[in-house]
Amino acid sequence: MPFAFPTIPALHEAYSKGLDAGAVVAEIYRKIAEAGDPGIFITLVPEDQAKAAAAALGPFDPVSKPLWGVPFAVKDNIDVAGLPTTAACPAFEHVASETAFAVRRLLDAGAILIGKTNLDQFATGLVGVRSPYPVPKNAIDPRYVPGGSSSGSAVAVARGIVAFALGTDTAGSGRVPAALNNIVGLKPSLGAVSGSGMVPACRTLDTISIFAGTVADADAAFRVMAVYDPADAYSRPLPLPPAPGILPPGLRVGIPDAASRVFAGDADAEAAFDRALADLASVAPGKPASVDLAPLFAVAALLYTGPWVAERYQAIREVIETRPEVLHPVTRTIIGGATAYSAADAFAGLYRLADLRRAAEGLWSQIDVLVVPTYPRPRTVADLEADPIGPNSELGTYTNFVNLLDLSALAVPSRARQDGFPSGVTLIAPRGRDGLLAALGARIHAAAGGTIGASKEAVPSISDSGGRAAAGEIEVVVVGAHLSGMALNHELTSRDGRLLRAGPTTPDYRLFALSGGPPYRPGLMRVADGTGFAIQTETWALSPEAFGTFVAGIPAPLGIGTTRLADGTTPKGFIVEAEGVRGATDISHLGGWRAYMAERNRAA
Repeated sequence: MPFAFPTIPALHEAYSKGLDAGAVVAEIYRKIAEAGDPGIFITLVPEDQAKAAAAALGPFDPVSKPLWGVPFAVKDNIDVAGLPTTAACPAFEHVASETAFAVRRLLDAGAILIGKTNLDQFATGLVGVRSPYPVPKNAIDPRYVPGGSSSGSAVAVARGIVAFALGTDTAGSGRVPAALNNIVGLKPSLGAVSGSGMVPACRTLDTISIFAGTVADADAAFRVMAVYDPADAYSRPLPLPPAPGILPPGLRVGIPDAASRVFAGDADAEAAFDRALADLASVAPGKPASVDLAPLFAVAALLYTGPWVAERYQAIREVIETRPEVLHPVTRTIIGGATAYSAADAFAGLYRLADLRRAAEGLWSQIDVLVVPTYPRPRTVADLEADPIGPNSELGTYTNFVNLLDLSALAVPSRARQDGFPSGVTLIAPRGRDGLLAALGARIHAAAGGTIGASKEAVPSISDSGGRAAAGEIEVVVVGAHLSGMALNHELTSRDGRLLRAGPTTPDYRLFALSGGPPYRPGLMRVADGTGFAIQTETWALSPEAFGTFVAGIPAPLGIGTTRLADGTTPKGFIVEAEGVRGATDISHLGGWRAYMAERNRAA
C-alpha cells in the first residue's frame, strides 16, 4: 500500500487511482503474519473469503458505499453470521446465525471484515490480559498491557492491520486500550449504536465503540452505524449529531482541579497531561475551568463496588452457575462477587446513583466539555502478574463514571511521555455531543504532532479556514442570539445544524439592538458599500427541511436575505426591515453581538 497507515481518505484516494481492493486485502494478511502476534485475532476470515468480499464490491463507489474497500475488525463479543463468537471463553463458543445490526451497517457500506479480535473474557477488565487465548501485545511497547477489554481491536488498528475496529465499552473498554496504543477511541452516546448481536457485560451501560487511527475515521464509521434499531430495546432514536466543524467561539472547557489530578505518583504521566493542556489552549483559547471530580469519582465507585456487577452475572448466568470452572479465574472472582448483593441492594444503588447524577448535572451548566487524562499511568504486564485487580481499577479512574452518567466520550492521543510511551486525553460531554467532541478531539490530536498508532504516518492536520456546506445543505448566517452559546442557538442545533465557519461581513453593514426582549435580538442592515462596519457572524449548515422550519419561525421585522461575507461567500442570512430599527440602538461600532452582550452584562 502506498501509505504507512490505511486511513479512509488515503485508501479512497488510492482506490480512485486504480488500487485494487484485493491487493489491499493481501497486504493486510501479510501484515498479520509479519506482526507475529497470535493474540490479536481469535478468528480470522480466510484470506480468499476476504478477497472475494472485496471483489464483490464492484466498481469503486464511495458515494453509495462510504466505507468502500475499508478493512475493519470486530471484537469477539459481537456476532457475525457464520463465524464463531467466543467472548474469549472457548466453552461459550457458538457460531452466530445472524450478523449484529451495527456490523451489517458497516458491511452494507462497503467495509471488508478481516476477523474477530481478542478481549478480556466477557468484556470484564481494562487490562487486556484476562483471556485464555494468547494475550495481544501492546503495539508500542510489549512490556505494557494492551488495555482492555477491547485489546485485540485496539492493537489491530495500532499496527495498521485495519483502518478501524469495533470494541465495546462499559467502563472504559473503548478508551483505555486506545490511549495505551496511541490511537483514537470513540465511545458513542448510549443507544446511538445498536447493541443487537452483542454479548452484554452490563446491558444498561454497554455500547459498541470504535477504534481508529484518526478522529475523522472513527466519526465516519460511527455515522454509518448510528441508526435506530427497533429490535434493540436499548436503542434510542437520537438525532445524528452535527458533523464535526469548527469549534464554537467561547467553548467552555473544564479540567480536573488539583485535588482531582490522579497520576498515582507518576510524574511523567502528569507532565504529559500538562503538555496536552498546553495544546488544548492553542486550539480552544480561554482559561479552562477547574472542576472538582469528586462526584464523578463517587459514581465510578458504584460500578464495581455496587450492585452493577450483578448485571455481569446475569449476562453469563448459565455459564457461571453451571460451568464456573470454564471461566478465567479473575473473571470468575469479579463476577462471582455479585452473589453478595440482594435485590434491595440493587435499588439502593439506583437511588445512590440518582443522587450523584443530580449532583453532577450542575457541571454541564458551567462547561461544555470536560478534558481528563484517559488513564492515570500505564501499567506493565508484570504489574498485573503481581496484582490482577489493583492496576485494573486504577486504569478506570477517569472512565468508569461515563456510562453510568449517560455521557459521550472520545479518547485521543496527546503528547507522549518523556520515555516515549503514548499518553492521551479523553473528552467528555453530555449525551448527543459526539460531533463537538470530534471537532475538538481532532484538533488536540493534530496539535500533538505525533504519528498514528505504531506506524510512521503523521496525524493529519486540521484546517480552521472554515468549511462549506455539503451537497444538499443550505448555508445560513447568524449574527445575534443564534450564535453558538447564545440564547437561541438551540434552534439550530435541534435541527442538526452544524457550524461551518466564523468571520466578518464586508464593511457594508450596520448592526442594531432591537427593542424588546429577552431574548434580545439584533438587526443587521445593509448600507452603501464601504459606509458601514464589518460585523462578526457565524455560518451554519442546515438541510433544506430544517432551513424551511427555521425560516418559518422568524418574526417580523426580521427576514432572510443574501449576506456578503469578507471571505467572498454570499450565504443567506438575517436582515432587518428599515421600519424595524425605529427605536433600536445602533451598536455597529462594537463589531458584533457578543461584544454588545458582554457590554450589556457589565452594565447590569
